[in-house]
Amino acid sequence: MDHRQFRAPWSHQLKWITALSTLLLLGIPLLLMGKAPQAHSGFYSAAILLPPAILIVSALFAIRGYRIEGDNLLILRPGWKTRFALGELIEVKSDPEAMRGSIRLFGNGGLFGYIGLYRNSGLGRYRVFATDMSKAVVLRFPERTLVVTPDRPQQFVQALKNC
Repeated sequence: MDHRQFRAPWSHQLKWITALSTLLLLGIPLLLMGKAPQAHSGFYSAAILLPPAILIVSALFAIRGYRIEGDNLLILRPGWKTRFALGELIEVKSDPEAMRGSIRLFGNGGLFGYIGLYRNSGLGRYRVFATDMSKAVVLRFPERTLVVTPDRPQQFVQALKNC
């Protein structure tokens, strides 16, 4: 079984977005708890609980790395994996500009990663599992396009071509 593992390094931008978002998501409840009225509503309780819940859920979807295992690409997450079959892979190439001009249609735009459904003029609609856009690798399939950001883009491309 072919077995290659790649890390998912964080860009400086992702580190800053995650740090600032974490401060905000933890600071809001602390501020609200410090100014809590005597009798607070369910809405007030939700306002206190929702920001930390967003932080926790986002952390569970973080990208830890990528593994090529046989004819599958695994996106490694904390405690679980997302699997993509590589059998119908048409093209794979390293492209640091792949995400330029992208619009997020659905997903996460910088809290522990860039994850979800995006669109731009070059790729059309695509799914992204990224932590450093300068290391982007584009995988084209007949029905979908993926963008991932392994620590060694050229070796990742070569490993996929050898599958």
